[in-house]
Amino acid sequence: MDGQHASDNADKTGHAALGDPHVRIDGPAKVCGTADFPGDIHPRDLAYGVLVTSPMARGRIVRMDTSAALQGPGVLDILTYRNVGNAVAPVGHMMADGWANSTLRPLASPHIHYAGQIVAVVVAETLEAAQAAALAIRTGYERSPHVGELGAAGATSEPLTSLRKGFEDRHAGDAAGAIAGAASTVEATYTTPIQHHNPIELPTTTCVWQGDMLTVYEPTRFVGAARNGLAAQLGIDPARIRVVAHFIGGHFGSKLALSQHTALAAIAARRLQRPVQIAVSRRDGFTIANHRTETHHAIRLGANAGGRFVALSHTATMATSRFDAFAMEGTDVSTAFYACPNIAAQERVARVDRNTPGPMRAPPEVPYLFALESAVDELAHAMRMDPIELRRRNDTLVDPVTGHPFTTRPLIRCLDAGAAAFGWADRSATPGATRDGAWLIGHGVAAAARPAKIGAAIIRVTQDMDGAVCVQTAHHEIGNGLYTLLAITASERLAVPLAKVTVELGDTDLPAAGISGGSSTSTTLVNALAEACRQIQAQPADAARRVEVAFTPPGAEPSTIDELKKGHLKLVSTPKGKLAWSFGAHFIEVGVHAETREIRVRRHVGAFAAGRILNPLTARNQMLGGMLWGQSAALLEETIVDPATGAYLNRDLADYLVPTAADLGEMSPIMVDDDDSAVNPEGIKGLGEIGIIGVNAAVANAVFNATGHRVRDLPIRLEQLL
Repeated sequence: MDGQHASDNADKTGHAALGDPHVRIDGPAKVCGTADFPGDIHPRDLAYGVLVTSPMARGRIVRMDTSAALQGPGVLDILTYRNVGNAVAPVGHMMADGWANSTLRPLASPHIHYAGQIVAVVVAETLEAAQAAALAIRTGYERSPHVGELGAAGATSEPLTSLRKGFEDRHAGDAAGAIAGAASTVEATYTTPIQHHNPIELPTTTCVWQGDMLTVYEPTRFVGAARNGLAAQLGIDPARIRVVAHFIGGHFGSKLALSQHTALAAIAARRLQRPVQIAVSRRDGFTIANHRTETHHAIRLGANAGGRFVALSHTATMATSRFDAFAMEGTDVSTAFYACPNIAAQERVARVDRNTPGPMRAPPEVPYLFALESAVDELAHAMRMDPIELRRRNDTLVDPVTGHPFTTRPLIRCLDAGAAAFGWADRSATPGATRDGAWLIGHGVAAAARPAKIGAAIIRVTQDMDGAVCVQTAHHEIGNGLYTLLAITASERLAVPLAKVTVELGDTDLPAAGISGGSSTSTTLVNALAEACRQIQAQPADAARRVEVAFTPPGAEPSTIDELKKGHLKLVSTPKGKLAWSFGAHFIEVGVHAETREIRVRRHVGAFAAGRILNPLTARNQMLGGMLWGQSAALLEETIVDPATGAYLNRDLADYLVPTAADLGEMSPIMVDDDDSAVNPEGIKGLGEIGIIGVNAAVANAVFNATGHRVRDLPIRLEQLL
């Protein structure tokens, strides 16, 4: 695919404008099935690979018989540790200056480190033949004792400071002493479960060798990391690898850079001298990709008689794999959210025998603010104070630990706008006081925040003599409307009709760009494109014009562009010495059946302030998606570990619960003005993740208001209310 051409939503003689609603220019291609997702690529003479994975969490392979499988019809090759071994070189984790979602080398040895680990790849003429042969492999294992999850027998934790160099827990004042003298306190433990992303598009990879050149079609959210990491694994020059992902069918944090199976597809294709596609199943997607790990939070919150917080203690423990020190710490947000003079935070990590977790939409804020916003609601109830009023009294313009100011602080405006739209003033503060027939009605609120991130990018803009514009960068369209957003920006800044703009994305042959994640995509690329357009306009208009801008965010290291070209993740928070955050507030009405305890979300109002809104139509879509997922995370989603084997028990969409349309009530997102001239030149903050943050706490708080039963362990299921 050469690129996405814009259809003109504006006047045919005019240009588009940022801030006006625009439908997606790639919509027709997606609806008509012509959008080329990586899994849709089927080169001539394609062979199909299927993964064989370990059913147990820890041990070693003691025998493997592939003879019957090799004799199956159409079977071409079987990769195991015996014929791969050291063919895949070690590479680092992407969140630690590496490239991969896991540092475990695939098929490097007979040792088993987690259930779902790849132990073989069967390649055949057809997918069905490969699947049949995979079932014919006979493997014997020697089991070793394992720790399946946080809280299981044998699970121990250690401070994150001992694992991550340079990390420091946040402290201010004397939290323990202030808690002891507080007029009102809450001391509680909150837990969140393992959760998996489950995007509709599975992480299928196709590898095609042409001589010594390798083309990889894979739905990765960082093509640069996939290219450079794979080159390091295979021991070849990155210039010999091209990674293509024009469209990605959702990732939400999965498809994190270089996956476990990519190098194996490349090795199989090179051995067979023909294209190979590894078709990853839904079940395998639970273990070769990352997930949200479980977390435990011990919160101690105290206030004086006037409702001012005097102390906050937050000890958080999360699980990670034994072979990666990955952790998504979040007390930097929870302890900066409200004014409080005495703070004590500690982050702890427990090693378990599972695959490495990773970012999942709003990685730390979703679990960490569930704990904080639940505790705030508990304190408000104990003090007989409206929970919005309690938050209002503890609003702050500075980080209470560092003293750094917020660039803007529209949290109270989000709470007020949401309250007005929701009808919060009519809420009864007495649990169980409101009924609708057989249903107990409850209302809950929670606040949300997400630090704004920005990264480096290289973007190329070309304008021919007829005025037609082409925008090129190796970033990714993940469903967020990036083709459309870049087309609108170029149309506005270069004063050309939207229909004359073409956008090309998702290819390492294009100028290097960073990761699609951290709510940094629009923040990064619109600022980069705006600068490129300024440089285009500075050139003579009587000839074709072309610029290539290497955009480095303010405050970034001078080496950022060089690191970007090497495929390394470098997101920063700007500006230095200030906190630039998006804010939000969620208002939830639930119905809990008085007899069965069935829980239904009836209404959901979300109010969000996230800097300049570039396309209100796609912004609304982003917020609705986040709000929906927040309800799902609160009430449905949980991955269950089998204590006997350490394997995930519900590795499919039949048993891993996600909402359908019938599960959702009325949802109303509201955008609140947030004019932030300090965050970056274009005043943009992230939108992709703020919609999900705080929803789980708002649901839990509403359930308490309906029933008088405080649920501190997610997901909230009816059996917890019986």
